[in-house]
Amino acid sequence: MSEFDYDLFVIGAGSGGVRASRIAAGYGARVAVAEEHRIGGTCVIRGCVPKKLMVYGSDFAHGLEDAAAYGWMIGEAKFDWNVLRDFVASDVDRLEKAYTSTLDNNKVDHFHERAVVIGPNSVRLASGREISAKIILIAVGAWPVLPEFEGNQYAITSNEVFGLPEFPRRVVVQGAGYIALEFAGIFNSLGAEVTVVNRSDQILRGYDLSLRERLLQIMQARHIKFRFSSPIEKIVKEGNGTFSVHTEGHQPIAAEAVLVATGRKPKTEGLGLETAGVDLGPLGEVLVDDYNQTSCPSIYAVGDVTNRVQLTPIAIREGHAFADTVFGNNPRTTAYDCIPNAVFSQPPLAGVGLTEEQARTQLANVKVFTSDFRPMKNMFAAVPERGLYKLVVDADTDKVVGVHMIAPEAPEVLQAAAIAVKAGLTKADFDETVALHPSMAEELVLMR
Repeated sequence: MSEFDYDLFVIGAGSGGVRASRIAAGYGARVAVAEEHRIGGTCVIRGCVPKKLMVYGSDFAHGLEDAAAYGWMIGEAKFDWNVLRDFVASDVDRLEKAYTSTLDNNKVDHFHERAVVIGPNSVRLASGREISAKIILIAVGAWPVLPEFEGNQYAITSNEVFGLPEFPRRVVVQGAGYIALEFAGIFNSLGAEVTVVNRSDQILRGYDLSLRERLLQIMQARHIKFRFSSPIEKIVKEGNGTFSVHTEGHQPIAAEAVLVATGRKPKTEGLGLETAGVDLGPLGEVLVDDYNQTSCPSIYAVGDVTNRVQLTPIAIREGHAFADTVFGNNPRTTAYDCIPNAVFSQPPLAGVGLTEEQARTQLANVKVFTSDFRPMKNMFAAVPERGLYKLVVDADTDKVVGVHMIAPEAPEVLQAAAIAVKAGLTKADFDETVALHPSMAEELVLMR
């Protein structure tokens, strides 16, 4: 008999934790998972999946506007927030059941309660039960940051936005990262008056500058208001249930909802990691080596809690690599180069590899090729929005080191382009590829 209750105990049943559990169990390990919220984690329950469904729902507003030009007589269109909200919630329920079934099918025990670390090989459940494990994996993810200001208790975060009881006709969004701008686009398309306020004078730091500038122009043309260098100072709840949002240097803004999306931090507070000598970084992130091992040899961590790259596919790869390394006798690490990313704004933008700004600081000679075009899909649109594709090329090797785009369906196109960048293909390889016509994707091989 083993001296431990389990070979592996995972705290957190998100994408990384579930993948690690399944793979480890496949190698014959006795595995258990504890999850204090819902199985599936941020992406499935309160993140990218429900948000993408809301993007799809809000996109219909633009399609309905343009339908008449294609011969469709729609009649009066009305939007019902309750229908969209409840549909999204039902799909989240479906996915949670699917993730739970994955654990069950792989004979992984799961506890629906909080677990904390009480030693290098021990955890305590909220019920008081103590469990021992040869290996402990921390996969609790990250949590929205709510800044300190007067009345911040009236603000909501991305955790609560999917369950709003009524559709807010006026929305203030604080932040200008991808979460903030995605929800600004959703609420705007569904008919709300949206104001984005931000501490700095930029949106989407880290993304290609040309795309950022194009997105800002389009969002403003869609009547989304921006207040830069003007963070929220306080929120006052009025007698009629609305809010008065005070920002630096401006008149207050009336709103029914105030969404704060100013970043996320690892959810390690109160987790007890210090009892096992696990080193944490300045943001509370769990510090790990290339094989996801912490300063305590029996404790590992994957996903957003490490604050390396906060993306679901990365958490999944890290969880898989951890299980292969520790239980499969196949040491593996995760590569963090050429990670494709997307912002599901309206229109969406996507990129992989070096931005033009990054390339000019890292490479001796850089060539940039662009295609600024009006997508065929937008030919009959009320607003003539233009797409922009960009190839960033190392002029000394002719390798395409970055692809960036903003246009309808940009993320769908970008996934294939990411393969080309990862494979080290050259601009000549792009040029020699026959265009698929008529499509937006053909712009990738027509730039000269």
